Amino acid sequence: MSEEINAVEKQFSIQKIYTKDMSFETPNSPKVFTEKWEPSVDFNLGTHVLPLENSMFEVALTVTITVKNGDVTAYLVEVNQAGIFLLGGFNDAEMGPMLGSFCPNILFPYAREAISDLVTKGGFPQMLLAPVNFDALYAQHLQQVQQAPGSDAIN
Repeated sequence: MSEEINAVEKQFSIQKIYTKDMSFETPNSPKVFTEKWEPSVDFNLGTHVLPLENSMFEVALTVTITVKNGDVTAYLVEVNQAGIFLLGGFNDAEMGPMLGSFCPNILFPYAREAISDLVTKGGFPQMLLAPVNFDALYAQHLQQVQQAPGSDAIN
């Protein structure tokens, strides 16, 4: 006679990866192309999680880069890369890292490629983004949430 085990098997799968939105602006062209190129880069990341039905979630990663040449904005590029992920059988403590770190880590190479293509097609030197440690960013986010008074943010 065998005993039934009520353990739920964990499931993870990528259902779809897609570009949700992208933009590229060169507000000071063509003048920016005639000046000495000494850029400064401002890099911002953001994530958004939307629960769907049947243990599926949309995770969207927004990467925004503003490049200035001196005091003048050379270009602004933003990519919102998204994916639909199936996450079944994970407990609450596991869901935060899966949605806040693991899924964005899967999306980042797609966003990085889109940004590189847009910048190059815009006539600027190639933008090669370094890898991002999403585990460290997620841990930093949790620390900030825990230190915020009266915070009821979701992990």
